[in-house]
Amino acid sequence: MNQLTRELLDAPGPLLLVPDAVLLPEGPADGYAVVVADGTFHAVGPEDEVVRAHPHLEAVRLPGHLLMPGFVDAHHHLTQSFGSALAFGEPSEIFRRVWVPLEGALDEEGAYTAAKLAALEALRGGFTTVTDAGTRADVDVDVVASAARDAGIRCVLGLVCNDADAGPTDGTAEAADPAVLARAERHLGRYDGDPLVHASLAVSIPEAARSATLRRVAGLAAEAGATLQIHVNEHLASVERSLLRHGLRPLEHLHRIGALGPHLLAAHATLLTPRELTLLADTGTAVSYNPVASAWKGNAVAPALAMAERGIRFGLGTDGTRGDGFRLTEAAEFAQRISYGLAAGDSSCGAGWTWLEHATRGGADAVGLRARTGVVAEGLAADFLLVDLTNPELALSWDMPWELVRRGNRDQITAVFVGGLMRMWRGLPTSWDGPALVRRAAELARASVARAPISRAHPTSTAARERSLAP
Repeated sequence: MNQLTRELLDAPGPLLLVPDAVLLPEGPADGYAVVVADGTFHAVGPEDEVVRAHPHLEAVRLPGHLLMPGFVDAHHHLTQSFGSALAFGEPSEIFRRVWVPLEGALDEEGAYTAAKLAALEALRGGFTTVTDAGTRADVDVDVVASAARDAGIRCVLGLVCNDADAGPTDGTAEAADPAVLARAERHLGRYDGDPLVHASLAVSIPEAARSATLRRVAGLAAEAGATLQIHVNEHLASVERSLLRHGLRPLEHLHRIGALGPHLLAAHATLLTPRELTLLADTGTAVSYNPVASAWKGNAVAPALAMAERGIRFGLGTDGTRGDGFRLTEAAEFAQRISYGLAAGDSSCGAGWTWLEHATRGGADAVGLRARTGVVAEGLAADFLLVDLTNPELALSWDMPWELVRRGNRDQITAVFVGGLMRMWRGLPTSWDGPALVRRAAELARASVARAPISRAHPTSTAARERSLAP
């Protein structure tokens, strides 16, 4: 597309867009058009019908392009972006040694810049929504909201509600910390009417909050129609601690205290028994399947194919590993193939469409935004991508959904729209200086990492090579 087309797309609207195809839930639809107005899809349908119904609009033709829903990242930690590469080669539960110390070293500018840097990477990779599991930086969480808003990305913003260290606790019947509950209630109402920021609550892991608090914040989230995010059954160590403390696995413990339900977003959920799969299915609890994070710093791969078969709600999450929506869908399929498909002789492993759907519509449902985004449909937010289909990887198309999963990548994304506005054009923000942000982030990251009491178990790759060559 040329500069004139970019200028037309960057107009305030309304826009009548005519791509080669539109990706609908049932598959790619050729000869379709959409109208974007007031931040939403005003019309979606066959080109002749849409054009006839909007004679006052000039069609913006997008030859060689697919219009598809933006990806939804169902699990992220935006203020951890300064240390993303510190996870390489590390054993599980690195949050204790890397993430908590790093976030603790951030001041307000550091937290804002880290969050905006993460948002930039996400937008470049086709994510129009990110779900932040709550920062542990000692700043007002609105700093993260401002970063997301300024970057132009939709954000489900968690507020950490941990209180296990607030006083004596036996882990079961103690009273919830009233200060934590008051902050949670204020947060849930803080972003009412915000076009991009959606409030959520978060508890780092079940053992980080008193049982009464888990029960109460779950109730608050349910009443507000918001999500409660908790890392659940991610690592062997946390499962074993729960068994020793409660006689139950973490997910079972949450069920016993009444915290499971459609409001709960269980991050990772990699170590699940058949009974726990049944609990997820019966309660409508959602899961964030994070395949790259599982490979980089986990103990197992979530049984996502089994979840899909059981009708368990789930989305795909990066966990801040790398912000490329296409590579995430490929990792989701590949992890299932390696972990389950090869042994069972399953050559399909979701047939491509499963992972594309759970990276978009399924992800929006899992994070509580089903009525807002995730699908190219009338009335929903105009959060979408324009994907170039003329490149060598996608031009010879026989099965577009499979090809997007297996051969798509972020350099094929021409434009990213959130709320009907073009936020990225060929990998660069349209309304702010991305390279300048990266330069400032590099400066702040060096200072923050040097200041943080980070402990790494694995040497750098260069040091590891030297060790391997030592006599």
